[in-house]
Amino acid sequence: MLFKALSAAVYGIDANIIDVEVDFSGIKTTEDHFHTVGLPDAAVRESRDRVRAAIKNSGFDVPPTHITINLAPADIKKEGSGFDLPMAIGILGAYGALQLRDLSQFLLVGELGLDGGLRSVSGMLPVAVAARERGIKNLVIPKANAREAAVVEGVNVYPVESLNQVRELLNAAGNGGIHTEPFRMQTAEMLGELQHFHVDFADVRGQQTAKRALEVAAAGSHNILMIGPPGSGKTMLAKRLPSILAPLSFEEALETTKIHSVAGVLDADAGLVTQRPFRAPHHTISDAGLIGGGAVPRPGEVSLAHNGLLFLDELPEFPRNVLEVMRQPLEDRNVVIARASMSLTFPSAFMLAAAMNPCPCGYFNDKSRECSCTPPMIQRYVSKVSGPLLDRIDIHIEVPAVQYRELRAGAASESSAVIRSRVLAAREIQRERFTKASEKIYSNAQMSTRQIRSFCELGPDAERLLERAMQQQGLTARAHDRILKVARTIADLEGAPSITVPHIAEAIQYRTLDRSYWS
Repeated sequence: MLFKALSAAVYGIDANIIDVEVDFSGIKTTEDHFHTVGLPDAAVRESRDRVRAAIKNSGFDVPPTHITINLAPADIKKEGSGFDLPMAIGILGAYGALQLRDLSQFLLVGELGLDGGLRSVSGMLPVAVAARERGIKNLVIPKANAREAAVVEGVNVYPVESLNQVRELLNAAGNGGIHTEPFRMQTAEMLGELQHFHVDFADVRGQQTAKRALEVAAAGSHNILMIGPPGSGKTMLAKRLPSILAPLSFEEALETTKIHSVAGVLDADAGLVTQRPFRAPHHTISDAGLIGGGAVPRPGEVSLAHNGLLFLDELPEFPRNVLEVMRQPLEDRNVVIARASMSLTFPSAFMLAAAMNPCPCGYFNDKSRECSCTPPMIQRYVSKVSGPLLDRIDIHIEVPAVQYRELRAGAASESSAVIRSRVLAAREIQRERFTKASEKIYSNAQMSTRQIRSFCELGPDAERLLERAMQQQGLTARAHDRILKVARTIADLEGAPSITVPHIAEAIQYRTLDRSYWS
């Protein structure tokens, strides 16, 4: 007897539909012959013991027979415990315990406990997307994964807690229809909810120049590096940067949620990532932890920060090889991880915020403390951050120590809400510009060389100023493009249709912390 069910396997941030074919001989044997074929990994091969126990403890007697389960297509490696449920349903169907014989409109995913209960699995959002694209109407999954899967419209999500509930659901479908209402989520309301932040720029005293630079960075999604002595507020400023970022669109939220779902870090109670991610890995992280990797490639921190912010504190303390592997994601906005059996691409369109001291002791160029470092010590310290990596950071800003009078000032600083209103206005200008030009980008930082020529035209005076800065500071062609992108954002913050001399001058100012800063 042959019985077929449908499941899915996740690769990267996408899922493939898998046919689960169950065949049993009907001849009783003294030993249990249970074989799984179709490139299963260890977790899938071990599922035979879980499936046997779950079926038995759910009240069904499956005598020892020859059971063969094929996971097709057979040339794709199958990983994880999500095949437990379709395998168990396939066995029950093969033995005649199901009234519904055609499961072509049901996709089953879930890990079984020995008692027949269902446990959650990672990557349910890509599975729901794959089901919709394949035209499969019904998705039967563990209850813990319901909110995540219900984000996808066009698929009926049925959350279940046990193998017996799945059998009852399928039998009801075979007897004329399912009377249980599918689980629904109001995604528009979730994204429209007011975002609350525990920190605010109103808490920051002084640092007007740094706050202006962060506002420009947020408005155009530019990478930013803050350099200053210990205690000047670099980390404090970076942690408040998410409070002025533009909210996620539904498409961005969906793509971000897929990555978090695959990585197994998605909040099951939320179901959808509604705020831009903020990731701040420790400087002891490995290159695989930052970029992603492993025998079975998984997203790294740069992908978990997709559509959000990646904060690297104490930048020179990160291993040189870890920082260097970040150059390609900063440029291409995706990470390609190649293995012998597969090559996966993870998106990584993140905004980088980094902070560092100017020297090992931290007080180089500080007016209140004397630096105890020798020039060779400073050179070794700063050389940990390569020139090509610095070139990929749009804004370099000095964050000096805050003076006592500024710390004790009674007047409150500008709040995040006020700054965010200006950022949102600039982002709306960018959205209209790129939509009108049929460009599939969301911010000025994403502009290509061709787009820079189109949207960053300069007048004669601004052209001469930029040329002089390029020659005097020895800036690279990449730095030239970064200056134009930042100038375009500064003009957008002012609502100016074209880039003028003040915009170029301010953008050039944000490059003065290049290598010349330590000379």
